[in-house]
Amino acid sequence: MYSIDLILTGLTLGGLYSLVAMGLTLQFGAARIMNLSYGEFLIGASFAALFLVNLGINPIVGLVLLVPVGFAVHWLIYQTLMLPLVRRTNAGPQLEVDSILATFGILFVVQGIMLVIFGGNYFSYSFLSFPIHLFGTSAAANRLLVLVFALVLGIGAYLLMARTRTGMAMRAVATAPGFASLVGINVERTSAIAFAAGGAMVAASGVLISMFLPFTSSMGVLFTMKALVVVIMGGVGNLLGCLVAGMLLGFSEALVSRYVDPGLTLAANYALFLLVLLFLPSGIFGRTAR
Repeated sequence: MYSIDLILTGLTLGGLYSLVAMGLTLQFGAARIMNLSYGEFLIGASFAALFLVNLGINPIVGLVLLVPVGFAVHWLIYQTLMLPLVRRTNAGPQLEVDSILATFGILFVVQGIMLVIFGGNYFSYSFLSFPIHLFGTSAAANRLLVLVFALVLGIGAYLLMARTRTGMAMRAVATAPGFASLVGINVERTSAIAFAAGGAMVAASGVLISMFLPFTSSMGVLFTMKALVVVIMGGVGNLLGCLVAGMLLGFSEALVSRYVDPGLTLAANYALFLLVLLFLPSGIFGRTAR
């Protein structure tokens, strides 16, 4: 029973980290945009879910409503703010540097707006907070829901990238943006779709996280850093690697928290991150890394 409880904890934490990082791996890996404002939009989706709950709308319904909103918002951001950078740099290495500076500014704008509206207090609501008994132990239903969504979204996004023409176009743009247009791929449109799809996934993450985790206007940076660690560990642009890396971090946290000291979980995660970088510089599944 003790080991089953540990496995469930590791799976739910790993599912959470994988889910949070999937959108960023699309934006960074396929659209070549290092989005430092990623976590702020996650928190924004959490506040939007809270607003809908206060109106009496079920969070699952809110998830269905907010995912296309996340796609549309990030499509608009790409077209108005990122596309001029893409054209100026010819989608070369300078794009990553410029996108860091641009999204760093977006981070403070979005965070400032949320602080003005919501202040610095923590917010939460109760949804599926009852325990579910599995294999002699129990886990909160909302955390298990996050695990299920992480697996479904991860597998779905992987199949999209591996089995569809749009996915193949995204992989081509991620690997060789300068040559993708030679085979008839609209690089700007494909990059916009990848960036917007990452926005849809971060909206889904924000809604799901709000179901069980208290959140505040200023904690988006924490999610951005965690997502970035998972993306780099798994291999930039690789969704399967993202899922595996998230699970590794989840289980490392569960093990260290149970057998060593809960205060050392963050140190254990970054130690694991450094080990991966030392022995696998391109990440666990880093074939698409540049």
